[in-house]
Amino acid sequence: MKFKSQCRRRVWSSVWKPVMLAACVFGLSPVLVSAEELPREAVLPMPLAATAAKAAVDQCAKDGYRVSVAVVDRAGILRAFLRADGAGPHTVESSEKKAYTAASMRGPTANGAELIAKNPALQGLQHMNDRILFLAGGLPIDIGGEVVGGIGVGGAPGGHLDAACAQAGLDSIGAAPKFTGAK
Repeated sequence: MKFKSQCRRRVWSSVWKPVMLAACVFGLSPVLVSAEELPREAVLPMPLAATAAKAAVDQCAKDGYRVSVAVVDRAGILRAFLRADGAGPHTVESSEKKAYTAASMRGPTANGAELIAKNPALQGLQHMNDRILFLAGGLPIDIGGEVVGGIGVGGAPGGHLDAACAQAGLDSIGAAPKFTGAK
């Protein structure tokens, strides 16, 4: 038993002490970080997400369209979702993909669709991942100059109409306007 104890000490002394010394000398020692040093990000609060979704659905209903509306945070994670009575089943996925694309690309989805149409060499962008959808109707949620999420609308008879409803959602929460087209 005494022999094992002596061997452990020798191994520690001969192997680990130099390794630990080298780690400290070369800056490999553990680094402590305070909370103040961590990056800060604005977050899209759930009540704002819900307000934007409701306003978009209401605007489309007023215009006679049955749509689905998805609102995602900056990471593309769903924060709020509404599907109007009678909205087609395809509108669920399209609205979420439009919201994701707007948040991820930090711009209106119509811009991406236009870019791809004008430059066929960029066709691959639409296959970047299975959540991307370059059709009009998705807008980034920009509050105070920072994109905090995206809103996507699907189901109106035209992407420009989806985008107009999405803009109503942005207007309801004081986000920067992103759609300037006609209804």
